Amino acid sequence: MEAGNFWFAFGLTMFAGLSTGIGSALAFFTNSTKPRFLSVSLGFSAGVMIYVSFFEILQKARESLVPGYGEKLAAWYAVLAFFVGILIIALIDRLIPSQENPHEIKRVEDVARNGYKDPKLVRMGLFTALAIAIHNFPEGIATFMAGMSDTSIAIPIAVAIAIHNIPEGIAVSVPISYGTGSKKRGFYLSFLSGLAEPVGALIAWFILMPFLNDNLFGFIFAGVAGIMVFISIDELLPTAREYGFHHHAVYGFVAGMAVMALSLLLFI
Repeated sequence: MEAGNFWFAFGLTMFAGLSTGIGSALAFFTNSTKPRFLSVSLGFSAGVMIYVSFFEILQKARESLVPGYGEKLAAWYAVLAFFVGILIIALIDRLIPSQENPHEIKRVEDVARNGYKDPKLVRMGLFTALAIAIHNFPEGIATFMAGMSDTSIAIPIAVAIAIHNIPEGIAVSVPISYGTGSKKRGFYLSFLSGLAEPVGALIAWFILMPFLNDNLFGFIFAGVAGIMVFISIDELLPTAREYGFHHHAVYGFVAGMAVMALSLLLFI
């Protein structure tokens, strides 16, 4: 990995993180959620992330570990790091109360019925923003590491994470907007909650990169694969179904896998 990739990787991470602003804008400019669009988009994002995790990221992690540990141990360590990544993101998820959990579905029209100037809605929005920041931190590391290592998989990963950040933006913006009576405040706080991803990228650069070698890269990349698979199964697919368009979510999921597979084949 070259230091020259830094701005490319950081730019992708910034794009993915600040895509919460798209969800903020949907909440700002519309009075209803677009469930069909979100179902397809979230399914598509899950398809991209699961396919690339198993068929590319986990394989690259194992290959990076082979020179240091040999074929057999490299395979074992890659799988172990994969499940450690799942464990980390699962623990983060468990520590966040369900009402503030960023993948607990929130619709513009549902929250709007509660009226304005509701302190409980403000609290919900603020805690959701904090929860999203915690969630987005490992996603920022994942996007950044992908950008530093392989541009062919970095862009699809960044797009997938950006899509998955759209409903998270809604989850922050809607309760704050209707709780304070200020859509602008909801928009700004939602937009800023996505900054955790570029912060994760900076920490990866300044703390991890000086020590990065093939072995550490392999462990990190395998852990990233686990994080992405868990996010897809625990967050994206259930949320896509909850928007009420099960088959559209499945179509989006298959399309996401197909697009990711095609993009990888084109770079062989």
